[in-house]
Amino acid sequence: MKIFLYPKAITIALAGLLAGCQPGEQAGCRPDPAANAPAVPLHLEHLERPLFKIKNTADGLHFMQTHPALARYYLQVGQAPSAEALASSLAQMVANPGLQKLTSETATAFADTAVLQQSLGTMFGKVKYYFPDFKTPPVTATYVSGLLGKDIFVNDSLLVLSLDWYVGPKASYRPDLPGYMLRRYHPENLLPTLATAVAGKYIPRRPTVAPSVLDEMISQGKRLYFAGQVLPCTADSLLLGYTKKELTGLRFNEAKVWGHFLENNILYATTPFLIQKYVAERPNVPEIDATCPGRVGQWVGLQIIRKYMAEHSDVTLAQLMAEKDSQRILNESHYRPKK
Repeated sequence: MKIFLYPKAITIALAGLLAGCQPGEQAGCRPDPAANAPAVPLHLEHLERPLFKIKNTADGLHFMQTHPALARYYLQVGQAPSAEALASSLAQMVANPGLQKLTSETATAFADTAVLQQSLGTMFGKVKYYFPDFKTPPVTATYVSGLLGKDIFVNDSLLVLSLDWYVGPKASYRPDLPGYMLRRYHPENLLPTLATAVAGKYIPRRPTVAPSVLDEMISQGKRLYFAGQVLPCTADSLLLGYTKKELTGLRFNEAKVWGHFLENNILYATTPFLIQKYVAERPNVPEIDATCPGRVGQWVGLQIIRKYMAEHSDVTLAQLMAEKDSQRILNESHYRPKK
């Protein structure tokens, strides 16, 4: 018997929650302690412009020499057979008519790059509010990768937003991904994806300890909570990449989903197979129900984190991210969804 039911009354009652709005909030936004944080000034380079001026190997070499951080970290010139070989491949790539068409579509989808730059500055301003030592990567750029490189790359030296990944369903060419993942590649998904990537900088690593399912759930829950704090008006559907119907089903069946983890002794399992099954990418989780979306462990992790932070108003975002004990977070969250 299916457990994921969608009663009309419940669906209507949850409409505000699905828009990322909690009781007492306004305009669909979560409470924002960093509301008055100044935006971080940044210069957003558009590296797709000089990229498409490459006509030959010499031009490609000049491009990489002019943009060494991109060449080193994103293009990974050190792993190419030679710099000349990589430069030649860049020249061939930009000469492709299909990529030229996709680049034009990308420019249309992201026509107002001033708004993108402003949004990045605002988001990074909130990150700096919570983490005063945060520094924007010195090279912050948009790029067109031909859907070959990473969708988003970020480290302390470089931030690259491959905009062609995020054009949306009207693009001539789309990332080679299954549909349940592809639906997360729209313009409005760009900043939530970046925010979760930046969150990884503040999650402690435990390389000598095999993580449990609970550890991964809490880790991913932290990422999502972080993203929700620095993007307070972004709906859960965008943070998680779920449809509103999937979120409605999870909300309505939250106790049954949690019961599945408890009744089957899944939380403390350390086998990669189980972590993949419940936390990582997957179209659905039929072990719970055929309509239960993949990555359900991430969603549960977010609910635990939200409950923990609601119970501990004195805990800062930085303290939350630094906490290594997943069991402590679970225990002190008093997370017990009602049936």
